[in-house]
Order: sequence, then C-alpha cells, then structure tokens
Amino acid sequence: MRKKLVGFGLLVLGLFGLVLGGVTAYRGTPGPNPMAEGTPQKGYTDYYAPLGDDEASGLLYMVEEEKLARDVYLTLYNETGLVVFERISESEGRHMDAVLGLIEKYNLTAPDTLNEVGVFENPELQSLYDQLIEQGSQGTVDALKVGALIEETDIRDLEDWMVKTDNEDIKAVYSNLMAGSENHLRAFVRNLEAQGVSYTAQVLPEEQVDEILNGENGHSGHGRMMAGEKHGHGKGMGHMKGMKGKNGAQKAQKGARMGPADGSGPLHDRSCGMNFGG
Repeated sequence: MRKKLVGFGLLVLGLFGLVLGGVTAYRGTPGPNPMAEGTPQKGYTDYYAPLGDDEASGLLYMVEEEKLARDVYLTLYNETGLVVFERISESEGRHMDAVLGLIEKYNLTAPDTLNEVGVFENPELQSLYDQLIEQGSQGTVDALKVGALIEETDIRDLEDWMVKTDNEDIKAVYSNLMAGSENHLRAFVRNLEAQGVSYTAQVLPEEQVDEILNGENGHSGHGRMMAGEKHGHGKGMGHMKGMKGKNGAQKAQKGARMGPADGSGPLHDRSCGMNFGG
C-alpha cells in the first residue's frame, strides 16, 4: 500500500511539473519552444533568457516594420519596374524571417497578417504604409526617396530597440539587420544619383547618413548608438512617425556612390550576415 501511495505521489508531482513547465514556456521564460521545433536559428547561438516587455514589444514591432519595407518595395517594383525594389524586397523577406525566428523561439505570438501584402496588425503601420505608397506612386524619384526614407528609419528604430535589450541573440539579429539597412540605403541613393538627384538625409542626422553613404559594407553609420545614445519610441511607433522627413536645411550628398545603380553591386545587401541574407 505504501508503495502505491509513493507511486501515486510521484505521478502527481510529474504532472504538476508538466503543467508548470507549460505555463513557463507560454510566458516566454527560458526553456525549449515546442512550437518552433525545426525552425532554423541560423547565425545566432542557442542563447536563451527571459524577455522584458520592451524586448518582446521590439520583436513584434520590428517584424512588421520589416514587412512594411517588403510590402512597399513589392508594390513600388510593380509600379516602377526598378530592379532595386525587387531585390531589396526579397532581402526584407529574409529580415522578417530572422525576426520571426526569435518570435517563435521566445514563444511570442506573431501577427497573423505577415503573408498579406499591405495588411498590418499595427494600425499605425497600416496608416503609414498607405501614406508611403501614395507618396512613392508619384514618380520614380519619389519612389526611390521613399525607399531611402524607410531604410533611414529602420536604422534609427533598430538603434532604439537594441539599447533596450540585454539578450545577445536579439542584439546579434538587430545588428545584422542594421547592416542590411545601411546597404539598402546606399543602393537607393545610387539609384537617385543615377537619376541626377543629390540625396539629403530625411530622418537620421546628416553626419550619420554621410558616414553610411561613404562607407562600405557593414555598420559604418551607427557609432552614436554604440556610444549609448537613446531615442524614445513613444507609444511603439518610434521614429516611424517621423518618416515624412526633417525640417531645416541640410547639405545634399555629393558624388556618385560606387556600384551599379540597380543595387546589384558589391554594396548591395550582402553584409547583413547571419546566414539569412542581406
């Protein structure tokens, strides 16, 4: 009889452990993610730590911000036929996959609209997408300026979110997404210069944009972030609200950037690293 009671007690403890483990996983604390089994975690380690609210919000926001870039570029490619939009839209899809891998790893619930072009769960991003499509549809130069505007804003937002996370895997992905955005910005500016347009910074400080455009592959333009400068996100919109540009005079960029204007040259989107593309 005593053996039966002991066995029953061990069974109850085992079931309690399973329930507790399920609750723990649901809340995003350390542990395996059964929903992400088989999901490739390319380029970053098996590092796993609890997420704070800012870290979770950042991942959910960034996957839709990368989707916004992809969707805008897909739409503008259909309107302009410019190769740079087609190629960078493919890259933005890989960026989405990289962030989605972290969302699955940490048991967060991804937006269910990721496969619908032009549809967003975040209402502010939905409104912004509509504005950018309207602006970019006015002509080739306007479309390219929208592309550069998005990439500047991505860099600024990634800077913001990076200082709000302690998780090394998230930092690694954000850092590589930032390198990709710098390459994309250079590609769009090359296309603008091929159209005879000198580029003026729209969101980032002019000096930072100069540094990015004059650099080569990699993080040439976010030293201020690495030095600890922080930027407020407000109610989750970050600097996406500032995507219509900055006021005040700014010196135009001078001189053509090296590489083909369609963004296919050596500066096109290859240093994003992490094995998930540019």
